[in-house]
Amino acid sequence: MTTHVHVIGTGLIGASLGIALTRAAYAVSLADQSPTSAALAQDLGAGLVRDLAAPAPDVVVVATPPDVTAGIVAAALAQWPTAVVTDVASVKGAVLTVLLDNGSDTTRYVGAHPMAGRERSGVVAARGDLFEGRAWVVAPAPDSTAAAVAAVEAIGRAVGATVVRLDARTHDAAVAAVSHVPQVAASLVAARLEGLSDQAVGLAGQGLRDVTRIAASDPHLWTQILAANAPAVRDVLTRIVEDLNDVVQALDALIADPGGPAGGARAVLARAIAAGNAGQARIPGKHGGAHTAYEPVVVLVPDRPGELARLLHDVGDAGVNLEDLHLEHGLGQPFGLAEILVVPGAVGQLTTALEGRGWRLHA
Repeated sequence: MTTHVHVIGTGLIGASLGIALTRAAYAVSLADQSPTSAALAQDLGAGLVRDLAAPAPDVVVVATPPDVTAGIVAAALAQWPTAVVTDVASVKGAVLTVLLDNGSDTTRYVGAHPMAGRERSGVVAARGDLFEGRAWVVAPAPDSTAAAVAAVEAIGRAVGATVVRLDARTHDAAVAAVSHVPQVAASLVAARLEGLSDQAVGLAGQGLRDVTRIAASDPHLWTQILAANAPAVRDVLTRIVEDLNDVVQALDALIADPGGPAGGARAVLARAIAAGNAGQARIPGKHGGAHTAYEPVVVLVPDRPGELARLLHDVGDAGVNLEDLHLEHGLGQPFGLAEILVVPGAVGQLTTALEGRGWRLHA
């Protein structure tokens, strides 16, 4: 029998989930506080706007803003007493606490958190492939039934995600470190740019763009997320503040005595950067595998239509697999720098092939 999934909330995540589940042969119905949003999600292939007379769904997915998620989950559990109910909020403990406090039937509740998103929000940004290759965290309640957990895990696998099971507290501590604090850090770094001159900001390179990419996120949404996960986020930030204080004290020592030993200040700075190296090396590589150190081949690409496509075609013709690609536009120049990341053993082969086809490589 076809599983009927009812999605409440047709923003980026809800509409993307609807598109992906429809493609996976689920029967998907939609509801949203905004009729226009629900209708647009339907037009995009995310499912059908729910008819009030329709049969009860098998699974309800609540994809609403975090500050109203718990209430809507509780209402769905009460409205459909045979349905499994899940949500996709990025904080799990806060939702579970409300449900336990109000006596909701948590045997049919299983929290979830797809680790996917985009800088753009809303239904118009929805994509059916949003969850492919991403982690889909399943956080059961203490008394969730095995059948309820299986139903939610099946949804994650159906949309191409990798299912990971964690309890709510472990999940919230993990996302504080890998998602929520990085958002705060990116926003704080980007905020320092507002008062700079145009000339100073014009010097920005790829490093600043990498660090601040997520700083364009929605302030309203992130206020809700940070408030809901305040204890875990505070714990991580407190440790970061301690590290920053050590760096500031080291810099103060160097300012006071630039040419002297400075009481080990340089060692403090070196340890801070080295600790970052060690942490960065733990980030999973392609397809969730072990971290791999790739080597860059940097190519000057004229800023004209078709040039990047020609470069990628030539990389393929060289028989080299492109592991990653970064683009940086030259300051005031009619070209960009394409940093092609490949396994170390392929650098020579790719360099020879591209130079043979007339590309200018940047050492």
